Amino acid sequence: MLPLRDTIRSRHFPLVNWLILGANTVVFLYTASLSAGEENQFLLSYALIPARTFSLDPKIMLTLFSSMFMHASWFHFLSNMWILYIFGDNVEDRMGPFGYLGFYLLSGLAAAGLQVAFYAGSTVPTLGASGAIAGVLGAYMLMYPTATVDTLVFLFVFATRIRLPAVIFLGFWFISQLYSGIASIGSGLVGGVAWWAHIGGFVFGLTLSPFFRFRPPPPPEQHRIYFPPPPEF
Repeated sequence: MLPLRDTIRSRHFPLVNWLILGANTVVFLYTASLSAGEENQFLLSYALIPARTFSLDPKIMLTLFSSMFMHASWFHFLSNMWILYIFGDNVEDRMGPFGYLGFYLLSGLAAAGLQVAFYAGSTVPTLGASGAIAGVLGAYMLMYPTATVDTLVFLFVFATRIRLPAVIFLGFWFISQLYSGIASIGSGLVGGVAWWAHIGGFVFGLTLSPFFRFRPPPPPEQHRIYFPPPPEF
């Protein structure tokens, strides 16, 4: 499923969300410009490596934050930025710019913490942007329970657009992450997708985002925007 847009109208310009999008873009384009050897060294220096986090070296601790702005591929980068573009502005709208920035960084730390807890001995670099963005999704699900998401659904070789309640779309996403995370423990895998980082970030956003809501919700008449039913194709 690919989200195309949501039905919530932001009342304020999402400055911090755009700055986060920009920072991720700059880091990814810089990484993409490196040679294979330089990119590998960059990842070893700035990605989160769970086995190193217990050294308490300040440079290692810095990777808890630097890894939040790193991506493994064009698909990883574009999908994350699209998700953040759709849902992040509305979360910032409720938290305000400073609250949103603090929440985003703490979501990333929570995501990294759970990933490290499950794979403490792993030496595989972990790129934590997805974990911080998962926190945004958890906050959105709690803050906008009546929102809907215009979604592109793929059925084998066919595709169609449907409108799903945000709680259904995001709930399905979380269940898929939880299932994959549990399966990864059973298989003993320590590489690939950091499922538990996604889970940790989402749970953090779902449970603790109320402490960052500094602005009231929009009035009911502005809460949802009417879109004509999407055409099927």
